[in-house]
Amino acid sequence: MRTAPFLIIVGLGGAAILIALGVWQVQRLAWKEGVIADIDARLKAQAVELPADPVADKHAFLPVTVTGIWRDTYVRVLVSQKVEGAGYRIISALETDTGPILLDHGFVPTGAQLPAAPSNPSDGTVTVTGNLQWPDETDSFTPTPDLDNNIWFARDVAAMADQLDTRPILLVAREMSESAIGATPLPVDTSRIPNNHLQYAITWFSLAALWLAMSFYFLRRRAHPSES
Repeated sequence: MRTAPFLIIVGLGGAAILIALGVWQVQRLAWKEGVIADIDARLKAQAVELPADPVADKHAFLPVTVTGIWRDTYVRVLVSQKVEGAGYRIISALETDTGPILLDHGFVPTGAQLPAAPSNPSDGTVTVTGNLQWPDETDSFTPTPDLDNNIWFARDVAAMADQLDTRPILLVAREMSESAIGATPLPVDTSRIPNNHLQYAITWFSLAALWLAMSFYFLRRRAHPSES
């Protein structure tokens, strides 16, 4: 029985650590749900005019309505959609009253026939409603753009702005008065924000229960060796 106190300390100590990790994940869950709710509220707010000098820290996800003219160049960003499969996000330059910005038209499948350049409506202007975004999609493993074939492998706002000679501002279209390139809009939403904290919490609490059960088993076995 001399090992009983040690088993009790290990059993209760290990369970306490696992329970603490589960509680931490519950707290993280509440925090993440708050972040998602805040982003959802910002995404669904009333669209406003494009600010004169938008910045990521203040204007990320801001809904705006912009009227402008498409330039005759665009870039293709390789992406994949669950149902459609591989395709491209089409990013072009949009001339506005406050200067040229980047416009994310949305998704086209790889087999789609794309025009050589976006065509402006007959009245010369297009109205776009969407959300400002500064996506962080590049890392050290992202291939450099294949400029010969006009294929990019991630949205890099600064680099695309340099390529298309615009301000480093990206408007992701939700609605357009007229489609210039046949793309299906991919509006900004929160569906891709990972939120697995509930599963993590359940895992930690389950491990705590298992740890306690095993500790009780070893204590019982130690106390009654003839039953083992």
